[in-house]
Amino acid sequence: MKPNIQQLNDLTIQVRRDILRMVHAVNSGHPGGSLGCTEFLVALYQNLMDRKEGFDMNGVGEDLFFLSNGHISPVFYSVLARSGYFPVSELATFRLINTRLQGHPTTHDGLPGVRIASGSLGQGLSVAIGAAQAKKLNGDNHIIYTLHGDGELQEGQNWEAIMYASAKKVDNLIATVDLNGKQIDGTTDEVLCMGSIRAKFEAFDWDVLEIKEGNNLEAIIAGMTEAKSRTGKGKPVCVLLHTEMGNGVDFMMFSHAWHGKAPNDAQLENALGQNYTEGESDY
Repeated sequence: MKPNIQQLNDLTIQVRRDILRMVHAVNSGHPGGSLGCTEFLVALYQNLMDRKEGFDMNGVGEDLFFLSNGHISPVFYSVLARSGYFPVSELATFRLINTRLQGHPTTHDGLPGVRIASGSLGQGLSVAIGAAQAKKLNGDNHIIYTLHGDGELQEGQNWEAIMYASAKKVDNLIATVDLNGKQIDGTTDEVLCMGSIRAKFEAFDWDVLEIKEGNNLEAIIAGMTEAKSRTGKGKPVCVLLHTEMGNGVDFMMFSHAWHGKAPNDAQLENALGQNYTEGESDY
């Protein structure tokens, strides 16, 4: 049985706490985008995706997810652990030498839930398209989900993949763009203005929808359910997810400054104080 909204909200708070503790413990990592995508990944793994018990790299008979903007690994690791892929206690090994939870996800150590190494931006969509086509060839009707940063779309390989997906009618694919308008050096408009991302995807013949409240679980579930209903109709689907970088921590929001910066002791205490729920289970 799927968790209800209150349970999803509680889990979202728990994941935020995990993110903050992980990056603080090693004084490195990327809390901003991780916090901004917490609701999305909680909703995806706990409500939206059709997942099997256990994990194997073939992924036959289930929906698959590919994280392209791999620097937001803290939220990815937390959601995977809290969804049963590996022990929650392993979160304490984040970014330590010779552990499975590196700063960007890797595959060589066999961490359950991680299907591609995503340290280099711009490559995830190409891999996801290959997986989507494999599902079609195998007669597997499940969906491929991806997540990308808006700044990541400045990488040219994305647009080759976007062109390919529509030309080949890869319609079992839902690509979500974290549209927070910020990247490591400033706003996306300041660094390299991309104009209307919606217009660009539509020009490449994708079916595009937007989730305006990208940090609201109910809005995410409704929007992604609508996106799923549009698959299988000849076009790949793009979801523009409007989020706030650093969501849930007041001093991290509305700025790009926390893209890749860890909180100090006092800031951690402040942030954890803003994210508390009964029954929390810190690692």
